[in-house]
Amino acid sequence: MKTLFDFNFKNKKALIRVDFNVPLDEHFNVTDANRIEAAKPTIDKILADGGSVILMSHLGRPKGVEEKYSLKHIVSKTSEILGIPVKFTSDCIGEIAEKAASDLQPGEVLLLENLRFYNEEEAGDVEFSKKLASLGDIYVNDAFGTAHRAHASTTIIAQFFPNDKCFGTLLAKEIDSLNKVLKDSKKPVTAVLGGSKVSSKITVIENILDKVDHMIIGGGMTFTFIKALGGQVGNSICEDDKLQLALDILHLAKEKNVHLHLPVDVVAADAFSNNANTQVVDVRAIPDGWQGLDAGPKSLENFKEVIMNSKTILWNGPLGVFEMENFANGTIELGNFIAESTANGAFSLVGGGDSVAAVKQFGLESKMSYVSTGGGAMLEMLEGRTLPGIAAILE
Repeated sequence: MKTLFDFNFKNKKALIRVDFNVPLDEHFNVTDANRIEAAKPTIDKILADGGSVILMSHLGRPKGVEEKYSLKHIVSKTSEILGIPVKFTSDCIGEIAEKAASDLQPGEVLLLENLRFYNEEEAGDVEFSKKLASLGDIYVNDAFGTAHRAHASTTIIAQFFPNDKCFGTLLAKEIDSLNKVLKDSKKPVTAVLGGSKVSSKITVIENILDKVDHMIIGGGMTFTFIKALGGQVGNSICEDDKLQLALDILHLAKEKNVHLHLPVDVVAADAFSNNANTQVVDVRAIPDGWQGLDAGPKSLENFKEVIMNSKTILWNGPLGVFEMENFANGTIELGNFIAESTANGAFSLVGGGDSVAAVKQFGLESKMSYVSTGGGAMLEMLEGRTLPGIAAILE
């Protein structure tokens, strides 16, 4: 696997695919700069070598050219994070972009306009990819969040750099962290899968059953398993058409000697509201008119024991409706258990939008071994798929 440390960028123009798809407020200020900060080590290394940097990214889902999706809005924030003025060009291909790229001097950074202003980007158009490729000498992919898409700038472009392509530090770290869970894990390995639906996690569950010793199931998908086992789930979220699938998973786990842990009690509410009446009940006996919205205290005790005895932990999905303060405790406590286990030497990987949002919200991010930047891309890797953006560099 070639990384940017296999290259010296002196007097070279590095064309880097970054993921600067960051949230903006109504005044176009960046409200979360994590993705820009995550690309800084890659950019710093190239500049330190004496190279120059051309950044390409998308922003949002524009329909053609839309002012509100222009990457010019993030120039000042990017300059601030990198500590040098970032140049901007109002196009990503054609004469304007070519001139800006050819004028670029060692030590300078240029940001191209939004790639998705061209439909050819998402279509994976070869001619468009060739025009982008003409701007740089070495192609660096550092955008894990888009590595599962076979777009022009993430995948197709790599063919124009047969020997001069590599992973940036962020993407290399993502691959390394996932491999630590999927291939080189220290046992016992525990996967914590939360979220609302079994259907959205089925391929992940099937793929990782061969790689884990324990699987903790939490969140809304708990109730599909409980109902399949003959329990009463009241008004809890439940996929009635997936009951047989839940039983199949339980059977498969047993066959593979994986200990599958379900909650034994839940915090139930009489409405889907932070102000609802609540009670802790047995997960198999939720009264009619009530719904389980968080893991209960006995469940958390059981989960803690599993996590404290684990050497590798993967966390994808919350244990309850953590967006509501009264149903956040299970997710917070789970995060604390994983943080403690990590401090004791375990390797912990957190990924998937909701779990990442939770660790950030509750100040646990720095206590995890690695927090992934790509929700969809990470899920596809956990499903055992080869991501096109990664395959293109390895070819």
